[in-house]
Amino acid sequence: MAGRECPLVGFGPARPLIVITNDDGVDSPALIPLRQALAQLGDVRIVVPDQNRSGAARSITMHSPLWVEEVELFDGSVAYSSDGTPVDCVRMAALGLLDREPDLIVSGINLGENLGDDITYSGTVAAALEGIMLDIPAIALSAQGYHPDYDLSVPARFAQHLIQMVLKSGFPAKTLLNINCPDRSWVDLAGAKLTVLGKRIYGDKVQHQETRGNRRRYYIYNDELGFRQEPGTDFEAVTAGYVSITPLHFDLMSHEALEQLRCWEPDLDLKRVGGGSGGEPEEDGRPRSLQEGGQES
Repeated sequence: MAGRECPLVGFGPARPLIVITNDDGVDSPALIPLRQALAQLGDVRIVVPDQNRSGAARSITMHSPLWVEEVELFDGSVAYSSDGTPVDCVRMAALGLLDREPDLIVSGINLGENLGDDITYSGTVAAALEGIMLDIPAIALSAQGYHPDYDLSVPARFAQHLIQMVLKSGFPAKTLLNINCPDRSWVDLAGAKLTVLGKRIYGDKVQHQETRGNRRRYYIYNDELGFRQEPGTDFEAVTAGYVSITPLHFDLMSHEALEQLRCWEPDLDLKRVGGGSGGEPEEDGRPRSLQEGGQES
């Protein structure tokens, strides 16, 4: 709610344990540059899905055990690769897979942006959300407009810079920082801005592909993406060449609507609504049949 202060979480003098996760999987080209950048700041562990889990959002694995495999990356470092979702990976890292609880979750670098309404679908942002659900500071990091020649050292370097800041100054409690880095070299970045979430415009439509007997096949997602032009948003910042930093939290409660709906409370008294014998309305807490002279057995 507006006007509330956000306390800061401090970090102790010990070298922090930083857990990297993602939704692009263990083969993501972003893992090594991010690990190398963050290894200068703390002890780094990588816990990631064994395959691409983009769009997994906050899905979890409930009815089967999870396999975890130690996989050697191209630089010789080791990653824990799981057949679970990004959220599963964070929970495993926090609840006992590692030798101690993480001090910071860094989810990314996502191979593509997570701006505006994208965050509701994103496995990258969902993993960071799981961190703050477990009271662990978390960052979601994405590379806007990713392509094979994208310089992933740029978002990795910015993450290093930002984490240096929060290790010194503290991290906003129960809040994740959603970072989106534009496709620019380090020297060409316009800077960094604190932003609000913008409004994504999706071009999705149902497209019939084929029919097989009683089954029809449809395609509903495409790449026709736009956004609403509004000042101060993450879209505006990235389009102008700035790194966007958007603070997010998990409070889905609509406090304003709750107060507005207080007027419903008299009508929510079910003793006044009905539900007596035979489902007939009640006026004084007794079924209508008793009000009209019937006797209670």
